[in-house]
Amino acid sequence: MKIAGLWNNHDCSFCVLEDGKPIVHAELERYIREKEPKGDSFKLFKEVLPDTEIDEWITAEGCFDKEEGTLDEPYYTIGHHQAHAANAFYSSNLDESLIITLDGGGIDQGNWTATTIWKGQGNKLYPYKIIPKDQLNIGNIWSRVTEQVFGLSTGHPRGHSAGTVMAVTCLGDKNRYYNEFSSNPYGFCDSWHLRNEKDDEQSRYDVAAALQEWTETKIKEVITYALEWYPTKNLCLAGGVALNCVMTTKLYDWFDFENIYVTPTPHDGGLCIGAAQFLWHHELDNPRIKWEDDFTPYLGQLYSKDIVLDTLKKYDSKIVVNGATDDDVLQLLDEQNIISVFGGGSESGRRALGNRSILADPRSPKMKDMINKKVKHRQWFRPFAPSILREEVKNWFQKDIESPYMNFAVPFKPEMKEKVPAVSHLDGTGRIQTVTENNNKWYYNFIKKWFNISGVPIVLNTSFNDREPIVETPEDAIKCYLKTNIDYLYFYEFDLLIKKKV
Repeated sequence: MKIAGLWNNHDCSFCVLEDGKPIVHAELERYIREKEPKGDSFKLFKEVLPDTEIDEWITAEGCFDKEEGTLDEPYYTIGHHQAHAANAFYSSNLDESLIITLDGGGIDQGNWTATTIWKGQGNKLYPYKIIPKDQLNIGNIWSRVTEQVFGLSTGHPRGHSAGTVMAVTCLGDKNRYYNEFSSNPYGFCDSWHLRNEKDDEQSRYDVAAALQEWTETKIKEVITYALEWYPTKNLCLAGGVALNCVMTTKLYDWFDFENIYVTPTPHDGGLCIGAAQFLWHHELDNPRIKWEDDFTPYLGQLYSKDIVLDTLKKYDSKIVVNGATDDDVLQLLDEQNIISVFGGGSESGRRALGNRSILADPRSPKMKDMINKKVKHRQWFRPFAPSILREEVKNWFQKDIESPYMNFAVPFKPEMKEKVPAVSHLDGTGRIQTVTENNNKWYYNFIKKWFNISGVPIVLNTSFNDREPIVETPEDAIKCYLKTNIDYLYFYEFDLLIKKKV
């Protein structure tokens, strides 16, 4: 049985489940090369999978509101946060869990909310509290600070820059603005443009630190309240606020959770997945699926060798194509080259996890600044992620936790931090990706070989893009490679290594 989930609003996307397992998840931004667009997800489905027959269709409330393009088939509709909660719970391996969703707002049962509380048990999802949007809206406050204090984008076409704000929270004084901020965050944000401090960089850092502190305080209050209703050792999170990896990591210190799970698609691009999962499990009463080791994020289209070779021929005048093995590429990495990799299905969500990644040597003290300046063209303080063999986390970090989708910023052990300066953030943490052979066989074995060469079970990993969405097609990959100072492009499935012509 095939179920298709649709979502038309910002982060427009669709997914298809076959017998409860996802076989494809396509996000419109990857195809039009603009971040967080609205669009017609049904049209996208017909373009990407023109010959696929679907048994049931489902979406979340708000999908077709004021949008061009509607589904010409009968379909189910569930709540916005209901879909977030379903995506969080059914993508986990937890038999039961408390579920919290936090974002900038969505419609559930005809009402606007930005914060909800749920319980997952077996294959069922139960609501507990839907908090009205005007009572708590953490996502909206982050958007206001991002735009009004930092002057950064908060949506289409450049995407939401909340991650940039989060990156500087460790540079600020959380106490300077906290009382003013917590007493009326909307008023504080709205009045900021009148302040003399607007052009003062340190003041902006202090606002970011106060915002992070306020966010953490509010989330602690919500979870404390929820645990009084449903005491448990398990927590699932979804909604855009769940991308705050500084906060998610601290939850292990604040509460007695044994497992904290954040879906790879906590943003609205995951609503189509969650809606389809809810229909399969909760409504149709099908049993849970056991993921080994984790729910796969590699749900983009697959591209054959013929497609890759035909694309490369179009750029004969600009590139040289050679055969290569992983061993050849590892040597280039050791020689301080920056290498982009392409293979398998693209990653769903906001993080590149080895299939559409830029890789580099984490031991280099110069590498972080080099990639930020010459490849990513972004602020000097933006961090890069350490992809690490799962079994080595306990040897390098202060918490031995699962983080397959880069959703936790874990403190390095002091003696290890200096060994990998390119992936250590200013506060001594790393937004880790834990890699297992079941999750990504090629990437796991590549890092394992790198460990043998370098003595470090970590590679620097950042998304294969330059201010636009993560690359989707072979052509996207070549175009991005040619316009940046990436040294090589490696199609690892087909042992093809690309270098620019001099």
